[in-house]
Amino acid sequence: MPKVGFVSLGCPKNLVDSEVMMGILARSGYELTSRADEADELVVNTCSFIEAAQQESVDTILEMAEHKKFGRAQKLVVVGCLVERYREQIRQQIPEVDAVIGTGEVEHVLAAIEGQLPTKPPGSPAFLYHDASPRVLSTPPHAAYIKIAEGCDHPCSFCIIPQLRGNFRSRRFESVVREAENLASAGVREITLIGQDSTSYGEDLGLRDGLAELLARLAQVEGLAWVRFLYAYPNRVTQRLLDTLAEYPRLVKYLDMPLQHAAQGVLAKMKRGSSDAAFLRLLERIRRTIPDVMLRTSFIVGFPGETEADFRELCDFVCAAQFDWMGVFGYSDVENAASHALAGKVDARTIAERHDRLMKLQRRISARRLRRFVGQSLPALIEGQSRDAEFLWEARLQGMAPEIDGKLYLTDIQPQPDGAPARPGNMARVEITRSIDYDLVGRVVALQETLTRPVAPLPMHPARQISTATALRILA
Repeated sequence: MPKVGFVSLGCPKNLVDSEVMMGILARSGYELTSRADEADELVVNTCSFIEAAQQESVDTILEMAEHKKFGRAQKLVVVGCLVERYREQIRQQIPEVDAVIGTGEVEHVLAAIEGQLPTKPPGSPAFLYHDASPRVLSTPPHAAYIKIAEGCDHPCSFCIIPQLRGNFRSRRFESVVREAENLASAGVREITLIGQDSTSYGEDLGLRDGLAELLARLAQVEGLAWVRFLYAYPNRVTQRLLDTLAEYPRLVKYLDMPLQHAAQGVLAKMKRGSSDAAFLRLLERIRRTIPDVMLRTSFIVGFPGETEADFRELCDFVCAAQFDWMGVFGYSDVENAASHALAGKVDARTIAERHDRLMKLQRRISARRLRRFVGQSLPALIEGQSRDAEFLWEARLQGMAPEIDGKLYLTDIQPQPDGAPARPGNMARVEITRSIDYDLVGRVVALQETLTRPVAPLPMHPARQISTATALRILA
């Protein structure tokens, strides 16, 4: 059978779509490859959330088109968010593309490859995979994502997710549970639930506090070590959800809650509502309920109309909030977003300067908060040999989400007295010896064996690179 090569760009939600498409093709007998030069058919799953992601998608399509013009590839299929925005432009301007399918047409990937796509124009995205959907996991053997919902109903003025992925819709409760049980049986130790707003899970199914109910059920799945979810919408964080996170050991003490800004005027223009004072009260309640919780958030700087006073208010809030992790994004003026029509655009130089100032501030906060772990012996998930340096191994604490937060570098993976070396997927007890910026350094002091599953040959996430000099500092 022909070989199919996949390139998956963007968020974990896109990654799950790619894994489902790979499953559909593998079930039909296609061979999967991670090498574009070996592929007979190429599939690019695109992102179009912000301008930089859109440009990366276009560049990747053009790169794959070269393999069709001068290499082995016979067909090129473009999938995902970019198609939802520019379906006709892709068809007309990139003749090497043989088929385009949007986020709601994932199940048609086989028809796209075989030139049998329906001619009927697609409607609003409505596809939602389930536990019986074929899927080829491309994550490490011990970790997997489960998409529990698709789409979004929030009216955030900077965001076009509802246009790209449709209205909010939840997967059936038992379908999610069965998928988690199947993954645990296959050796997965950590599952991460994902959705644009996971805290709204189940509302469309008539569930009250559906996410809390789902987490409580997943916390009872044997074989799983950690269960986390991304992302929390601040006004949907209920006390029952916090109590559930605090109650069950398998539920990681971690919350990723994008706040986007802290100045009330900016939040109003974003159609987010709330204020810095309300956020601080919520953070205090979270920490009171889950004393050892690690918190992550993200902010947008340079939103139309953001003044220097607004930005200083955001900086003051970040100092008061003391997040463990934080992401900062410069405002992207996406033409389909409601914010595109707002006056008071901030120039690119100011946006970049504010981004750097806020990240410099958070760097000091994160480094200070990580120092509290030095000297402690904590449970960690062994990831395997570092992609940053061949003489280092990596692990994560439960407060470190995969591919998002800092890492735990291991200088010794062979605990005494048994001398058995660590393996990827082991749960281990690690003594933290140092902290460096966003990362920790430690040594394994005890191991717990685990199962593994075969790894798909499709690395979908680029490694976060560090220099050799940094690696040497870790070992020093």
